Amino acid sequence: MRRCRWAGRDRGSFTAELAAGLPALLVFLFVGLTAVDAVGTKGACLHAAREAAIAASRGADGWAVVRAVAPPGAKVSIDKEGQRVRVTVRAPVRALGARMPRLTVTATTVAAVEPGPEPFLPLAEAVVGGAGVSR
Repeated sequence: MRRCRWAGRDRGSFTAELAAGLPALLVFLFVGLTAVDAVGTKGACLHAAREAAIAASRGADGWAVVRAVAPPGAKVSIDKEGQRVRVTVRAPVRALGARMPRLTVTATTVAAVEPGPEPFLPLAEAVVGGAGVSR
């Protein structure tokens, strides 16, 4: 016995649903991966700001710590305000997809200056790149 399937009204509906749904799924994938990258970059900025603020408040070279820890391309500013050292780290987030907007994450940390030598603060702002701090 041979069964024949007649073409019904739903013929080609899977192809149409796939054509409509696949671009939306890819957009969600790109947005999700960019969000994961942004969270990781935010954590790296916070870590760099915290370590540099602690080092500068103790009188050590905060820029050496920033060079070692900050994500590539980060803009760093170290300021002394009275008895406090404020470190701000801004880093770009690599967005997946050419049309995605550029994101920048920022982390700021403040530490009290400890008794002892003055904090070593030669610059107000610098960009941390692959080759170190550039002026």
